[in-house]
Amino acid sequence: MISILETITPDGAVTTVLRHQGRVGQERIEAPNWWPGVGFLVNSGGHLWRVPQDGRGLTRVSTGLAGRCNNDHGLTGDGRILFGSHYQGQGARIYAIPEAGIAPDAHPEEISSAAPSWWHGLSPDGLTMVYPAVRGSDRQVDIFCRALSGGAEHRLTEAAGHNDGPDFSHDGGRIYWNSDRSGHAQIWVMDADGGNQRQLFCDDRVNWFPHPSPCGRWLCWLSYPPGTQGHPADLPVRLMISDPEGQERRILREFIGGQGTINVPSWAPDGHAFAYIRYEL
Repeated sequence: MISILETITPDGAVTTVLRHQGRVGQERIEAPNWWPGVGFLVNSGGHLWRVPQDGRGLTRVSTGLAGRCNNDHGLTGDGRILFGSHYQGQGARIYAIPEAGIAPDAHPEEISSAAPSWWHGLSPDGLTMVYPAVRGSDRQVDIFCRALSGGAEHRLTEAAGHNDGPDFSHDGGRIYWNSDRSGHAQIWVMDADGGNQRQLFCDDRVNWFPHPSPCGRWLCWLSYPPGTQGHPADLPVRLMISDPEGQERRILREFIGGQGTINVPSWAPDGHAFAYIRYEL
C-alpha cells in the first residue's frame, strides 16, 4: 500500500507532497491537516506525525498518549495547540496538547466531557470546538459543541440518523456536516447554535466530511459511489468542490481512497489549496 499526500487548488492544480510506502508500525497515512509553519499533520499506526512542507519523511509527534490516536485531530490557527482523539475505556476522548506536541514530555489535557467523542473542528476565533459524539442509550452519533475553556456541551442535532464530520464556516456563523437522516449521507448546514438545519443538495452519491474554505469561497467534501455504507477505505471516490451553498458542484479529483483521504479540516490557512491522501493498492 502506498499513501500519497497531495494538495490541490480549486482550479485542479495538483502538487504531490509525499509518497509513503507502508511498513509495520507505520502503515498507511491518513487525514491530513495543514500545519502552519511546519507542513502537515497526519495519523498513522495509532500515532500522529508531522510532515514538512517539502515532504521529506515523517516525524512522530509527542502526544504523551498510548498509541491509539485516530484520524480525528487538528490544530489551532497558529499551530501551537494540537487536538487529538485517543481510544481508551469507553471509547475515544478528546485531548488538547500545548505547544503542538513538540516537547518530548507532552502532557495532554482531556477536554471532552464524556466518551466517545471525536474532535473535528474549531471555530475561527479558537474558542469553541465541534465534534460528533454518542450520548445516551440509543448509541446515535450526533453533533455537539463545547467551549475549550470548559462548561457544558451543547447538542446541536437530534433527528434520527448518523451525524458526522462537522466543520465551522470561515466566519464561525455556520457548521457544515454530513447526515443520513434523509436516506443516505448527504451534506447539511446549520447555524452555529444548531438552528436552521437544512440539506444543501440531494444526489445519489454518498457524501461525507464537508470542509468550507477559510477564504469563504469554497466547500470541499468526499463523495462515495451510490450504496456505500459508512466511509470505508479503498474505493473509487471523488473529491468534490462547490460554492458554500452547494451550487456549481464539480469533480475536483477522482482516485482510490475513502477512509483516510480526508476527515478533519484540510484547507491551507489562506484557502488557496486543499490537502488529501489517495492510495495505490
